[in-house]
Amino acid sequence: MKQLFTNVVILTGAGISAESGLATFRGPDGLWEGHRVEDVCTPEALARNPALVHHFYDERRAKLATVSPNPAHKALAALDAAWPGELLIVTQNVDDLHERAGAKRLIHMHGELQSALCAACGKAVPWTQALPPGTVCAGCGQPRLRPDIVFFGEMPYQMDAIDEAVRRADLFVSIGTSGAVYPAAGFVQTARHFGARTMELNLDPSAGSIYFEESRLGPASHLVPQLVRELLG
Repeated sequence: MKQLFTNVVILTGAGISAESGLATFRGPDGLWEGHRVEDVCTPEALARNPALVHHFYDERRAKLATVSPNPAHKALAALDAAWPGELLIVTQNVDDLHERAGAKRLIHMHGELQSALCAACGKAVPWTQALPPGTVCAGCGQPRLRPDIVFFGEMPYQMDAIDEAVRRADLFVSIGTSGAVYPAAGFVQTARHFGARTMELNLDPSAGSIYFEESRLGPASHLVPQLVRELLG
């Protein structure tokens, strides 16, 4: 399969980290870890109840210390290291498991748990501890640090770079995504429009399965290493 492709874009979602022990935020009842989405992941929620929002992400951040990259993360890192052409891993996940596995060509489109963003000056800084409301930004001195998470209604990060990569791709692979959250859910249609082969690896069919030329169903820890072996020959 390797010789067929030069430019590869891989989109990863919560399903790739679930096997490491990180629960997907949105459960079957529509709640995120027991909370309504509008109570923990919107700008309005942050303004209304900053203590709840900050605590929610403090708990998610602390959880990272208890989990490790799984074979799917490690396989993508191996692909990143060995792939001679263009490659971009775009993740919707806010955990650091791709980095800990060794991936370098990576964009966190929805932000990162281990980062804090100043709502006053826009500066982002690494952050691994609790982040109480009113924490002062070292850059501008304002008490406006917040979780560096893209809330619903906010623009995902590096969309221009992602869009350009998706348009240039000749292989687009989606791994462990629901296919229901835009703009990521629309990447497959863009990729197909510009001629890429499209493939989905998922535990179950996603909301966007009909847009993929090929769907492989099963655990990411099995399917992703298999695909990487095929790509690297």
